[in-house]
Amino acid sequence: MSASPNETPVLDLITNINAASIEASSLPLEGQILARIAALVAVDAPPASYLMHLGAAGETGVTEEQIQGVLCAVAPIVGTTRIVSAAGKIMRALGLALDLAELTAEAEEG
Repeated sequence: MSASPNETPVLDLITNINAASIEASSLPLEGQILARIAALVAVDAPPASYLMHLGAAGETGVTEEQIQGVLCAVAPIVGTTRIVSAAGKIMRALGLALDLAELTAEAEEG
């Protein structure tokens, strides 16, 4: 059963905000993703937020080295505790991605 637009108002709003942000920015898509990752570090975002942006990063060709570069670049501003927190949350997000991939594979087999 698919949800109608009225059944997902929060998801719809987030989708619309992100689309408007991408359209309004003069940065290339890769730059936007890197800026968003920097912002996630600054606000101490949860793993699910990193998961969404790491997926977009992979789709746009952003590399692991570039993400590490962002962490290095923002470290003097946000502090080491935020960098360590971000690194841990990125690792959890990658673990979530692997878990989701396994569940999807199992569902397709069954």
